[in-house]
Amino acid sequence: MSLLHRLALDRKPTRAWVMYDWANSAFITTVVSAIFPPWFVALAAGAGASEADKAAATGKLSLATALALAVIAIASPLLGAIADHAPVKKRMIAVFTSIGVAATACLWFVGPGDWPLALGLFAVGNIAANGAFVFYDALLPHVARPGELDRVSTAGYALGYLGGGLLLAVNVVMVLSPGAVGLPDKDTAIRLAFVMTAAWWLAFAIPLFRHVPEPEIPAAQRASGLAAIRAGLSDLRHTWRELRRYPQAGMMLLAFLIYNDGVGTIIRMATAYGEEIGLKTGDMITALLIVQFVGIPASFAFGHVAGKVGTRRAIFAGLATYAVISVLGYFMTSALHFYVLAGLVGLVQGGVQALSRSLFASMIPRHKSSEFFGLFAVFEKFAGILGPALFAVAVAAFGSSRPAILSIIGFFVVGAALLARVDVAAGQRAVAEANREPS
Repeated sequence: MSLLHRLALDRKPTRAWVMYDWANSAFITTVVSAIFPPWFVALAAGAGASEADKAAATGKLSLATALALAVIAIASPLLGAIADHAPVKKRMIAVFTSIGVAATACLWFVGPGDWPLALGLFAVGNIAANGAFVFYDALLPHVARPGELDRVSTAGYALGYLGGGLLLAVNVVMVLSPGAVGLPDKDTAIRLAFVMTAAWWLAFAIPLFRHVPEPEIPAAQRASGLAAIRAGLSDLRHTWRELRRYPQAGMMLLAFLIYNDGVGTIIRMATAYGEEIGLKTGDMITALLIVQFVGIPASFAFGHVAGKVGTRRAIFAGLATYAVISVLGYFMTSALHFYVLAGLVGLVQGGVQALSRSLFASMIPRHKSSEFFGLFAVFEKFAGILGPALFAVAVAAFGSSRPAILSIIGFFVVGAALLARVDVAAGQRAVAEANREPS
């Protein structure tokens, strides 16, 4: 058995599908996680800023993140329902990708004092990246064969870590040593990194459009134009009722809403928090590179572990590790602490998210994948709202984000308790019956 077969990447459509994670993850690593947050905090706070000024800038970033995720969370169910009636999944990925690429490239034009422009472009990029993932995730049940969901999903995250990490490594060299690559200063290097991220995102999205077939829509379900929108609105009203038919998928969504809020908050706020407590930009970027490159083998390993002990138990292990990370993060004071936490995050981040996606996919009907992944996106994006908002509240109340770091542990404890109530076998039996029914 070849390595590609063991990884469920022996077919061109699955390889092309995971390559979009390679493409899109460049935005998540360089813009969302590594370079934009500390750059924005410095831009908004100004030269010689106090810790209180930096905390206020962190609060602005937190609020913009929460609002951007709320926009796509509200829109996702309707978009997903429409895509179940019209063959537009790949077209919608293309639209959101184009918007995200344009917004990211336009960060080149941000100058001193232009923090509102930077924040606006960042918000648009977030909406676009997460909007594309609604339809990307909806393709998963169509490209993966029976028994491959966990391996294909974790392979996507692993390739995302690798692609995002490689570009970030190049960007780190530019940002830390701009003169060595012929650039005049650090600010120019940062803005060029955003342009390179946009180009990377666009170039590596092409395989998906070339090699992943648009899923067929059953004749009785097919519509176009305004009819598709009306059908989508009608489906949206029935989606919540449909969840009663798949109660285990519904419970999984609720658990995911809670624990993924903690995961998303750590991803989005780590470098802004590091900037606030005085860590150097180079140290924070190095830590994020640790996350990326530890995450590559760890994500593949989670797919293997899930096959041995079960998907839910593998997620439990990841959530327990995250609870430890939350406690250690509260006491973090040095770059070394940040590196240790980065290694721990890298071990579990991709695995928890990938296995959550594949576990949900195993409990929903294939012919309604967009509709249900639209719901998944709502829960995923709203899960990214409360945590950053908590940071904004902590800054307002205490003048520091440190209390918010410790409180994140609650998301993992409550989420794990809800996940324990999911009967995976019952959920998979229900969807197997639905998949055998005429569409």
